[in-house]
Amino acid sequence: MADVLSQSQIDDLLKNLSSAGDKGIEEIELQKNDKKLKVYDFRTPKKFTKERLKVLSRIFEIYSRLLSSYLTSILRLYCKVNVISIEEQRYYEFNNALPEYVMMCIFDVGLNDKDIEDTSFIMQISNPVAFTMLDRMLGGNGSYVDINRDFTEIEIELLSKFAKTMCGMQKEAWGNYIEINPTITDIETNPRVIQSIAPDDVIILVLLEVEIRNVTNTISICIPAINLEQMMTKFNEKNAKNKRFDMSKESERKAEIMGGIKTTPLTVKAVLGETQLQLKDILQLQVNDIISLNAGINDNVTLKIGETKWFDGKLGAKNNKKAVKIDNTFKN
Repeated sequence: MADVLSQSQIDDLLKNLSSAGDKGIEEIELQKNDKKLKVYDFRTPKKFTKERLKVLSRIFEIYSRLLSSYLTSILRLYCKVNVISIEEQRYYEFNNALPEYVMMCIFDVGLNDKDIEDTSFIMQISNPVAFTMLDRMLGGNGSYVDINRDFTEIEIELLSKFAKTMCGMQKEAWGNYIEINPTITDIETNPRVIQSIAPDDVIILVLLEVEIRNVTNTISICIPAINLEQMMTKFNEKNAKNKRFDMSKESERKAEIMGGIKTTPLTVKAVLGETQLQLKDILQLQVNDIISLNAGINDNVTLKIGETKWFDGKLGAKNNKKAVKIDNTFKN
């Protein structure tokens, strides 16, 4: 007869299933023998490597600092913005998670490059952040009351001024990698009517945590993956070009340094050989005594600059002076 689960075992099983469901199917971590395993869907492999996501992280770290300074100055309240996560997902997953009414700004990136298609990002400002900004701008203390309604025309107009500046700051954040000139093309408060991105298209979702006074919530930036791939291709081309440029500048710099130090006098020593003597033997040395060296009669003479061996060669004479004919050069 099959074993029957007790009520406590059933409760534990339901509890584990509930906690796993909260994490989402793609983020379930299974622990076995103290090792963490992550579910991977081979039907929809990730397009962006960790290295590429690190580049995006650096870009939006810069953007978050710019945004912190801007919000602090315009609202006259201490504001802090941090990058929470950068994830790859389907657009419908992002869109379905949004509330019925939300401030969404669509802006054209403004890439003057024929190799890259027209690119639009979507910036979504969560309602707690949006209404906190509105409260402060209209003379309040920056508090937030949960409001479940659409934005009025006046509120949209006020927030659009914020959004215009916030989108414009993307130019400086991306400036080290690619030149963009972002401009807002549309503002929507109903996320279901946006058709610029197909539901099954892959996107990169950048989640920024915004803290304004006692309100903490998010600003999300949605980037179509296909356009981001084209932009990152340009990153690599620009980096390769800069690297070639840097190498040529480095060669010029080395040539200039060498030109400046070529006339520097250096002392060159010719070492016939070396040996070790005890102090008592040295004290007893007399004229015509012979000291045996560690070098053979046919061995080359070592030429040193400082204490570094640079050349060796044959000992001889030229113009009635001792000389060394160089046989080998040692690169240091």
